[in-house]
Amino acid sequence: MIGTRLFGNRNSMIARKIPLTAGFIALASHGITLYGSTILTDGFNLGIFNAFSLVTFTITAILLISSLTKPVENLGIILLPLAAITIILQVRFPGVVLVSAHASWGLKLHVLISIIAYSLLTLATVQAILTAILDRHLHMRKTGTFVRAMPPLQTMETLLFEMIAVGFALLSAALLTGMVYLDNIFAQHLVHKTVLSILSWVVFAVLLWGRFKFGWRGKFAIRWVLGGFATLMLAYFGSKLVLEVLLK
Repeated sequence: MIGTRLFGNRNSMIARKIPLTAGFIALASHGITLYGSTILTDGFNLGIFNAFSLVTFTITAILLISSLTKPVENLGIILLPLAAITIILQVRFPGVVLVSAHASWGLKLHVLISIIAYSLLTLATVQAILTAILDRHLHMRKTGTFVRAMPPLQTMETLLFEMIAVGFALLSAALLTGMVYLDNIFAQHLVHKTVLSILSWVVFAVLLWGRFKFGWRGKFAIRWVLGGFATLMLAYFGSKLVLEVLLK
């Protein structure tokens, strides 16, 4: 339905409330499935596909709630199919990597903040991609349904940097809580994740500084967003893929 709004003709535009309602129904179904495979008697299953599903669930929830007050529902064109794929992977490969129910509240807080930070920065990355597409359409003087369905370019960029700023703050908090509550964040099984996360933090810090100091925008800023996001996803899911799937 979102695709129809973006790429259909003018007469096939669907009211915002229809895809939003469908999205909340899908989110509820995702939550039920996720709860059954994640909340276990001994703790929380955060195997790679469960963690991926949890992140996309959080992303979808943030997206739908934000869509009630901001024009961001079009991000669902990429995020909702991604969430559906993670549900399939989660059901098909239900690996168990437990965070003990008796773990300290600080460790649980670290995990929660990390997931929300990843989710917000993923939203920002999808926003950056749509902003780049919109900018390209405008430069090519295309004024079709896609352009009409999107907010003004300046609004898109403003929303993008708002998402990055909040995501960066949460990523900072995730790194700080990790340093405080993990025994050794540079232990052998964590060192790659830690180094790449810090590198991603540096990328987003430079981007926000450049935006504030020099007004960075457009393709240049979007490249920084994509670079920071790729590094962050490699830090978390790349390390989990190696440890859980390749090395078992």
